[in-house]
Amino acid sequence: IYTLSLHDALPIWSALRFYKEELDQKESELTASGQQNERIAAELAEREKTLEEREKTFNNLQKKYDDKEVNIEQIATRLYNMPPAAAVQELVAMDDQLVIDVLRKEEEMATTKKQYSMTSYWLSLMPAERAAAVQRKMVSKPKALD
Repeated sequence: IYTLSLHDALPIWSALRFYKEELDQKESELTASGQQNERIAAELAEREKTLEEREKTFNNLQKKYDDKEVNIEQIATRLYNMPPAAAVQELVAMDDQLVIDVLRKEEEMATTKKQYSMTSYWLSLMPAERAAAVQRKMVSKPKALD
């Protein structure tokens, strides 16, 4: 059995103490790094959640727009197939923006199908003031805005 004298043990204790200090420093660095990683992960999760909410909102708006377009196309088709006087009665009952959307859709559909558009005729059958108001708004509002 080998026994160490106090004189022989001091350098070993000193080395062990130094090694322990190094390990403590590495542990605190790892803890700090882990905490920073957790913060970054939480921030990324929040960003992902925000992006998902934006995508959901965008998809809902797109669906709403698509649904509106389908409805306007159905109205334009129905009006096109009605007697003009009856179609004008329905148009007069609508608000101006819907009339504009329907007239534009009817013109677009007529162009696509290579048919005559009823828009001019319908406007001619409308009360003059209403037809003028609708036409004024059609000119001032570009097609791209909704």
